[in-house]
Amino acid sequence: MSVGAIIKKRSAFLPIAMSLGALVLLLWHVAVFGVARQADEGAAARVYQLLMAAQVPIVAYFAITWLPRAPREALLVLALQVGAALLTLAPLFLLGL
Repeated sequence: MSVGAIIKKRSAFLPIAMSLGALVLLLWHVAVFGVARQADEGAAARVYQLLMAAQVPIVAYFAITWLPRAPREALLVLALQVGAALLTLAPLFLLGL
């Protein structure tokens, strides 16, 4: 099975989409409100945390399902998923949020 066929599975592309959605939310919040710390986290921070945390069981399901079937292709998709999550976490560390 090819990487293209595996990436079309919901358990493969959903974590990537969630990471990118969290990144867009983070960039929007920084553009509108700036990087100043606030007393309360706010709704944007909670939604960001939910998007990032909800990926864990989906990625685990993907790994359990696809690693035995197609290890090489599944590892490439897992690398994409982890890369998207790290890309989303990078602004937090760079901006000190």
